[in-house]
Amino acid sequence: MGEGTLRRNVLRAMLGVVAADVMMAGGMMWANADVTPRVYTRKEWGAAPPRRPSRVLDRAPDHIIVHHTASPNVPSLSRAHAFALSRQIQHDHMQSQGWDDIGEQLTISRGGHVMEGRAGSLQAIQQGRLVVGAQSLHHNDHTIGIENEGTYLKEDVPGGLWESLVGVCVWLCTAHQLDPAVAIIGHRDYNQTDCPGDVLYRRLPRLREEVARALDDLARRTGPPPPDERRRMTSRHHRRLRDHPG
Repeated sequence: MGEGTLRRNVLRAMLGVVAADVMMAGGMMWANADVTPRVYTRKEWGAAPPRRPSRVLDRAPDHIIVHHTASPNVPSLSRAHAFALSRQIQHDHMQSQGWDDIGEQLTISRGGHVMEGRAGSLQAIQQGRLVVGAQSLHHNDHTIGIENEGTYLKEDVPGGLWESLVGVCVWLCTAHQLDPAVAIIGHRDYNQTDCPGDVLYRRLPRLREEVARALDDLARRTGPPPPDERRRMTSRHHRRLRDHPG
């Protein structure tokens, strides 16, 4: 089995794709697809209640920010460990940072388990809206953050985490009509930080390429959206460029 076929099979199995209408044209991605990965809810991982309700914007994010947790690269890949990780991150963010809740919208463990982060994030993604997080100074009102467990200054990214990161980015690009070539960035692109680590940051071009190939695969299998839907998406993209040109 070739690498491309294997990658597509992994994505299909993980995302559970049941329907899609996707078109790639001139570097732009249009999508209306059910490519939702298994995301464990706050109730499932045992989140504490936020200090106050999340602020929800009636618009989609225009960038996906990739982070690392800068925590030890532990060997445990279990779901129980992933849930404990989310609880620890939330505790640190609320107690040490003084934030209202966990900072990012999504967390991926080294075992590839995906957890909802800030309260309301999963519902907002499903509705094409944005829960404002606390994951990138001065850029929280137009970005969505993915926190990846571990420290990737020198060590490589585990396979399970990487596969989930690709799948989550496919889902977010589909849900919000984002072009992975420009939408997927690292935390250090916006702020003075080592995050997401030199190794993971150098992998971002590969991440963009793998996400784009997965979207191309959907496009080949399903064809373009109807003209009315295409016009609606084009108008939405132009508004996004006008509101956030950078």
